[in-house]
Amino acid sequence: MAQVNGNAPKITLYTNHHCPWAHRSHIVLKELGLPYEEVIIDLDKPREPWYLEINPRGLVPTINFNGEIITESGIVSTFLADAYPSHLLPASGSPEAALTRARINFFVDTWFSKVGSHWFRLAFLKQDATEEKEKLGKEFVDLVTKEVEPLLKDAKPFFGGSGKVTLAEALTAPFILRLYAFAKHGLIPQSVISGFDALPNFSKWAAEVIKQESVTYIWDEETTLAASNKKIESLRTQAAAK
Repeated sequence: MAQVNGNAPKITLYTNHHCPWAHRSHIVLKELGLPYEEVIIDLDKPREPWYLEINPRGLVPTINFNGEIITESGIVSTFLADAYPSHLLPASGSPEAALTRARINFFVDTWFSKVGSHWFRLAFLKQDATEEKEKLGKEFVDLVTKEVEPLLKDAKPFFGGSGKVTLAEALTAPFILRLYAFAKHGLIPQSVISGFDALPNFSKWAAEVIKQESVTYIWDEETTLAASNKKIESLRTQAAAK
């Protein structure tokens, strides 16, 4: 837990519990032990004018931190971790800390630039597209094997040999959690999880990530899956109309 000097900051988090991007900020706040007020933004409706005044993009998360507005999930999460150095992210100022931060940044970049889009692409395919799903699923597993598995070789159980959640986990955990939930409910092939189970580093790491309290405390699998299905159907309809 972060050491908060003086009075705790006044934080308002504008969020939606079904959004994996907003979920990142929840994880960081929980790991740091920072108190916050929460305002739920309905993502199924046009944003109300008052929220667009706070965040003109209309996205979540947004935080009001002691009167300062900060937006975008990666920026919000990193700001909080920088403001309160902890097990999540070491304070900058030394080569050792810089190396740890660089390795965390590389891991997160690798997940999102190399493999991260596959879980949603798999879910987007209709259930009867079995052959296409299996092909894309194998490609997903192959990429995780090549790009991610080696980066977790020293996870104990978390990234870089850490015994506690780092920013690497905070920024990827919402997507890892949804990946396993989607497979459980048949939105992506079970063969993907079977492939991950064969990866000793990734499988052990992921199993620890998805059971952490900071990751699961806002997680409602049933309602999140329902919201995800609704979003996927909406995107399919939009794609078909083009």
